[in-house]
Order: sequence, then structure tokens, then C-alpha cells
Amino acid sequence: MTDTPEGKRGPVLIELEADETVNPSMADPVPDLAPLTRPAAMERVAVLAARRPSALGRWFWRLFAALFTFGLTLAAYDFIAGLIARNTVLGYAALGLTGAFLFVLAAIALKELSAFARLKRIDTLQKTAGEAIAAADLSAAKDVTGKLLSVYGHRDELNWGKERFKERQGEVFDADGLLGLAETELLVPLDAAARREVEAAARQVATVTALVPLALADVFTALTANLRMIRRIAEIYGGRSGTLGSWRVTRSVLTHLVATGAVAVGDDLIGTMAGGGVMAKVSRRFGEGVVNGALTARVGVAAIEVCRPLPFMKAKKPSVSGTVKRALTGLFDRGE
Repeated sequence: MTDTPEGKRGPVLIELEADETVNPSMADPVPDLAPLTRPAAMERVAVLAARRPSALGRWFWRLFAALFTFGLTLAAYDFIAGLIARNTVLGYAALGLTGAFLFVLAAIALKELSAFARLKRIDTLQKTAGEAIAAADLSAAKDVTGKLLSVYGHRDELNWGKERFKERQGEVFDADGLLGLAETELLVPLDAAARREVEAAARQVATVTALVPLALADVFTALTANLRMIRRIAEIYGGRSGTLGSWRVTRSVLTHLVATGAVAVGDDLIGTMAGGGVMAKVSRRFGEGVVNGALTARVGVAAIEVCRPLPFMKAKKPSVSGTVKRALTGLFDRGE
């Protein structure tokens, strides 16, 4: 502080030379308030699962499987033939066990083929229903509903809806109305069950991510919970799938999410239930839990769209934000 020309004390303004190389955008982020510096676990899982192997890699695994099977067959033949030469009883016992194993293996293969056939039937219903709606083709819509009743013929929990549809289908004379009636009577209860599966998976992934500090625990939980969720959703809609069928559905769902960019998530999605500026109001670990739970819910909604035999018409399509809000209510307090 110095005396001013008027003899009064006051502040002194010192002019500094402007540094053209420094600007606010170059400042380091505040560690506690910065967004996640790495992709969320579910995003990493989706990208890895949806990545298509190269042609060279596919041929490598095909040739490896062929050589491994050929070698295993020769080893088994030599083992059984040698055992028969040494001891007939033990040799034929080994031959019987090998035959039983091959029989079970063939049964598993037939089950997988049946699973692929069921998934193909659901895909065909989706495509035919979309074409019937676009062309307003009542006969095609009747064909779709007939096949839909056949798919759900063994589902006792849908008996009431099936009876109501059969009673009322004669009153409808347009494709949209007939498919909408089938959706209301047959698919709405299944939609509710599928949403519960999505909410349970999102809750599990968010809880483990927030509370378990082990490395890669969030990735493992996200992978297993999402695989189980997608398989259960496929089973709910009638596409019961084996191991390979489940992987096929999972790849189709995750490939769609990655291709459309829907696997990424930000504060705009989770802000509706965690409050504005969520990353500034909760700890980093809890923030990752919310993000992973939201991504799991997004995968679940996409799985419903993929596995549902009819498009959403009269029924309300589940929203990601609403699903996340119901799943995580009580786990993370709303920021005030």
C-alpha cells in the first residue's frame, strides 16, 4: 500500500504481461470432481465382447479345433484298442464309456441346434411383424399371431391372456390392431418379468462396483450379470438358448450398442436419479457403481428389444432412466 497523489492510502494496481501460452483449458482437472478417467466396466465389457475377430484369427481357431479333435480321436482310439488287446473286459468298458460320452455330446449338440432354431423363429417373427405393420397386411398379421400362440402354447402363466386373445381377435380387422391386441394380452406380462431381470442385474452390478474394492471385480461382475440377464430375457420371451445361443444373443445386443454409441453413458442419464453434478456429490467408487448400473440397464433394454417377438406398439417401451431409477432407488441417496 502506498500514498496516492491526494495523500490517501489505497491499493496499487500492477499490470502484468499477458502470457499467451496459458489458458484455462490447459489446467489439470480437479482429481475428486473429474469425470471417470477410464471407461466404465460395462463399457469395456461391451467393446471387448462385440469386437469381431479377424479372418486370420478365425481360421487359427478353426484349424486348432480340427487338429485338437483329430488328435484326441486318435489318442482315444489307440488307448481303447490297446486296452482291449491287454484286457478285454476293461477295453470294452472304456469303449462303452466313450460311446456314452459321445451320445451325451450329440444330445448337447442337438440342444444347441434347437436353441438356434428357437432364436431364428423369434427373429423371423420380429421381421414378419414389422413387414405386416408397414404393409398393413392383415393376413400376415394373422400368420404372426398364430405362430406367436404356437411359441407360447406351453406357457401356462399366459393361459388367461391366450384365451382373451382368442376371444377378441375376431373383433379386429386391421394388422396394427391385431398385433397390438396380441402384444397387450401376451407380451405385457413378459415385459414386466424382463424389466425385473434388468433392474436386478443393474442393482447387483452397481452394488458390487461401489462396495467391493478388489481389482477387476466390477468387470467380472458386469460380465457375469449381463450374460445371465440377457439369457434370462431370451428365456422369458420364448427363445430358450443354450450356451452358444446365449453368446449369439449377447453378441447381437452388444454389437448393436457399440455400433450406435449407446454403450457410452454420462451424467445426463444418471442425473435424473442421483441429482445434478452426480460426480461432485458422491465418492468416485459410488459414481462408478452408478455408471455401471446405468450401462447394465441400457444393455437390458436393448436385450428386450432384440428378444421381443413383436415391436412396441401399444405397450410403453421401457426407458433406461426409469429402469435405473427403480433399480438403484435406496442404494445411492439423491443429491440435494
